[in-house]
Amino acid sequence: MKPSLQVRLSQHLALTPQLQQSIRLLQLSTLELNQEVGQMLELNPFLEAEEEPAPGPYDTPPERQAADRAAERSTESGPEREGAGDGAEALDAAAEMRAEDFGTTGREDWENGTEGDDFDGIRETPAGPGTGSALDGEEFDAQDRSAAPGSLQDHLRAQVVGMRLSAEDHAALEVLIESLDGDGYLADTLEDIAERLAAMLAIDHADARTELDERLQCALRWLQSLDPCGVGAHSLGECLALQIKATPRSPARQLALRICEQHLELLARRDMKRLTALTGADEALVRQAQALIVACEPKPARPFAPAEANVIVPDVIVRKSGRGFAVLLNPDVMPKLRINDLYAQAVRGQRGAAGHAGLSSRLQEARWFVKNIQQRFDTILRVSKAIVERQKGFLTHGAIAMKPLVLREIADELDLHESTISRVTTAKYMATPQGTFELKYFFGSSLHTDAGGNASSTAVRALIQQFVSAEDAKKPLSDSQISEMLEEQGIQVARRTVAKYRESLKIAPASQRKAI
Repeated sequence: MKPSLQVRLSQHLALTPQLQQSIRLLQLSTLELNQEVGQMLELNPFLEAEEEPAPGPYDTPPERQAADRAAERSTESGPEREGAGDGAEALDAAAEMRAEDFGTTGREDWENGTEGDDFDGIRETPAGPGTGSALDGEEFDAQDRSAAPGSLQDHLRAQVVGMRLSAEDHAALEVLIESLDGDGYLADTLEDIAERLAAMLAIDHADARTELDERLQCALRWLQSLDPCGVGAHSLGECLALQIKATPRSPARQLALRICEQHLELLARRDMKRLTALTGADEALVRQAQALIVACEPKPARPFAPAEANVIVPDVIVRKSGRGFAVLLNPDVMPKLRINDLYAQAVRGQRGAAGHAGLSSRLQEARWFVKNIQQRFDTILRVSKAIVERQKGFLTHGAIAMKPLVLREIADELDLHESTISRVTTAKYMATPQGTFELKYFFGSSLHTDAGGNASSTAVRALIQQFVSAEDAKKPLSDSQISEMLEEQGIQVARRTVAKYRESLKIAPASQRKAI
């Protein structure tokens, strides 16, 4: 085989480190971006944060400073200076004026208007340093937001302090308190907890193990007697039963306890006929028992849940501006970065010195990072403006006026790839007059109408929500009936599609919505 040389011409796409960083930053959420910026600030000495000092309680705004200087000049140019007593009064007046400047400001309550699909609960949008609302220049006090009640465990321990328990009993009760889950339930059985404790304490003797089981049984009764009522239960039925036992004795109370212990599933399905047949009670008594059960709290730890997880900080803010809408980036989520001029000049002045190449690469890396951050927000703003231009009807009239929109339409308009639009619209939020939504919320498939046009799936969901909200509770609408009502509106939707949209809206089936 004779060796030979061959020349081939080919093209291939190479992702430079700068391009890879740009793609990675584009798909990050606000929290992830803040973490990335924090790591870069620690690793690269040429990069620094451009921090603006917040006004202190004794700082004076520029407008007030100009007024004070004018007042001083007018006072000094007068025929005679004021006395010491008048000076004290002037200081008091200035203090009052500054107190007015630093009075309490209102805060914008961000609400997620998406009640269906994957946008039903407000996911926790992470907030880094300085990620408050930027609407109307109002300040958002993070301390007020975090001023939630203490944890359930702390609330229970505060009650245990007043109980006269031995050290062993107190330790057993503490173990159960630590075993509670986020809803206030005991996720593990007492047997499992006892086995773990026995293995941890190396308890092998049968008598010692029996004593441990008895102490845990007593600790469970003490735990279930604490506030909030229902804490320490192993199931929903037991949690409801603990709360019903705290109510006055009555026939309805006895029936409610029986339903919680044996027929809770029938009550959830609202099967009145079978419920009355199995319990032997009349319909009026069953309704009274139902009222007792509905008044209970299924999650005793709910009042102690932190409220910070429900806060969303938008990346883009949309405001009404004349006949249209203005689209602005939220400055509170934009990292303020700059290159350290002192270090950069030092590197430029040491060309040819040892280690200059490494320092130059770090300087170039810092410049790339700042440029890619700016490019990230520019792309988000461009995509947001294109979305707002397509969905003006939604911004004015709500979800029922949402138009069908796919990623390709925005990609073709902005001359970007669909994958870029997908990265931009993931974990990025927009504050609109209709609420705060993830950018993906504005995209939806189209459904055919009798008029030959298309309707957005989001608008169809809004119609289903309206139909269900206006239905007769005694005769709720079935999926077939909703499909027929949509067809009357000129929208062709199959029953299975209606069921899928109803489930995405967290709407129960007709049998479970029926009032009993």
